[in-house]
Amino acid sequence: MTGRRRRGRAVPAASPTPPAGPRQAGQAAVELALVLPLVVLLLLVLVQVGLLARDQVLVVHAAREGAREAAVDPSPDAARSAAAASSTLDPARLEVTVTGRGDPGSRVKVTARYQADTSVPLVGAFVGNIRLEASTTMRVER
Repeated sequence: MTGRRRRGRAVPAASPTPPAGPRQAGQAAVELALVLPLVVLLLLVLVQVGLLARDQVLVVHAAREGAREAAVDPSPDAARSAAAASSTLDPARLEVTVTGRGDPGSRVKVTARYQADTSVPLVGAFVGNIRLEASTTMRVER
């Protein structure tokens, strides 16, 4: 028996780790190959949801800016141009409607609708374009 002696007894030498058998040699690679596409798809879905959330925040901001402009400027195009200029949204896909503008003290309501582009690869093809909407009401000042 080879090894060290310890208090009168022989301790066997540590045996090397047995080599992996042919069935275990590629297990990690196969598991990675099976799980990686799901992880990538999940990350792409998260990116798309983040982009849609950003667009929704921008639509709300556009509606607020349009309502503020409609409250101080009686021109019907003032709210539309203010909403379009307020953010990085594509003005061609942004629709702004103004309702209820009357004399000072009345209320004006601005609704912004936007066709959000879902352009993230793989995910966007399944989801399609999504319509986002926000409304804001303000008191007319002038």
